[in-house]
Amino acid sequence: MRPHLPHDRWIKLAAWLLLGFCVAATVVPIGLRPHAMLPPNADRALAFAAVGALFALAYPRYWLLIAILLVGGAFAIESMQYLSPSRHPSLSDAVVKSAGALVGIAVMRALLFAWARGRGAR
Repeated sequence: MRPHLPHDRWIKLAAWLLLGFCVAATVVPIGLRPHAMLPPNADRALAFAAVGALFALAYPRYWLLIAILLVGGAFAIESMQYLSPSRHPSLSDAVVKSAGALVGIAVMRALLFAWARGRGAR
């Protein structure tokens, strides 16, 4: 769907590092959690949208598997909050994270599709 980019490894690394950051931010004690200027749900959705978009860019052929794994991962990550006494897992937080990931994947897929169509018209 997209050509080989010279920085493919960096895109993959960025996707995995951002996912790791999201996992860490979700499960660390509340006092260590990074705080954004956005409302919490917007923060969650945007973070997972960025993760979804980066993974869809890094692995464009596996977008469906990425979607399944990120949705399942959002629920798994949220449930890991049971390990921290200062955190409180929430089904709605997992849904927001999942929705953000799916939106990120969809937006990146649309951009890649438009880019491929534009390249084919030349």
